[in-house]
Amino acid sequence: MPVTGTYTAVNAVGIREDLSDVISRIDPTETPFFSAIGKSKASAKYHEWQIQNLAAAATVGSNAALDGADAATASATPTTRVGNRTQIMTKTAKVSGGLQAVDTAGRANEMEYQVLLKGLELRRDMEVQLVQNGASRADNGTNTGLSASFESWLVTNVSRGTGSPVGASGGFSAGAVAAPTDAGTARAFTETLLKGVLASVFSAGGKPSIIMLDPIQKQTFSSFAGLAQTRVTQDAKKNQVSIIGAADIYVSDFGQLAAVPNIFQRHKSALIVSPKFAKVAYLRSMRNWALAKTGDADARQLLVEFTLEMNNEAAHGIVADLT
Repeated sequence: MPVTGTYTAVNAVGIREDLSDVISRIDPTETPFFSAIGKSKASAKYHEWQIQNLAAAATVGSNAALDGADAATASATPTTRVGNRTQIMTKTAKVSGGLQAVDTAGRANEMEYQVLLKGLELRRDMEVQLVQNGASRADNGTNTGLSASFESWLVTNVSRGTGSPVGASGGFSAGAVAAPTDAGTARAFTETLLKGVLASVFSAGGKPSIIMLDPIQKQTFSSFAGLAQTRVTQDAKKNQVSIIGAADIYVSDFGQLAAVPNIFQRHKSALIVSPKFAKVAYLRSMRNWALAKTGDADARQLLVEFTLEMNNEAAHGIVADLT
């Protein structure tokens, strides 16, 4: 029944609002590929480096010399010069004078908060460009410069699907990196495909330590047969039973690899990564500055200019064209 004769919160005027000082944000900010690889410095819009290959190993009996023979004429294997274009990425934060003046919950300074958010967004944009399948492109004043992505470099240790069109690698040629072609028919991710690429990487001299997968392929990876033997564990002290439904370390014939999920890579591809042989090369590291004031608002621009330095693509691998 209604309360009578009592002044209640229902009828009172002037009650202060209840707004928490905690701002909840669940958008993912992890950038596994960017975080795993190295960092270096670029000094031009077209960043170059060199790759060295050894001469092919001799066949049985072909490298043999007579006792006392003169030294053979020396032969050298020259380096290969490759490069990638830098790419500019930018974000802008703009906050009105009125919003800066009012008391806001969850942050002391609205501009600083917006710059923080834009910085996180910019780093996620970098992860997408680094890890996917973009081709390189020079800045010609009309078209923006583009850094070739990880997938586009891979030509040595690849497994691609068939169909129409047939899956094809991109790769570096004549100063540019082309994007790969996806196969017309995709296939399921299997351990057999993974083993084939790992054997190819090892034969090329690579020692990868990461298998990077999107969430769909990470779940497929965790269903590989080896996990079925250890599905359940029991903790008697805590009276807990755990069902193991994921695999985080893959022990291959050629060493251990960490299985790392990455929501920013393509679900079509399982990436085999040797972090020592890839770097982010900065022409201009991430920075921000105030823009000219044009009215009752403050604005800041964030900018980074970078490229992917693929030190040797044969150190990595890819299982492509996955369902």
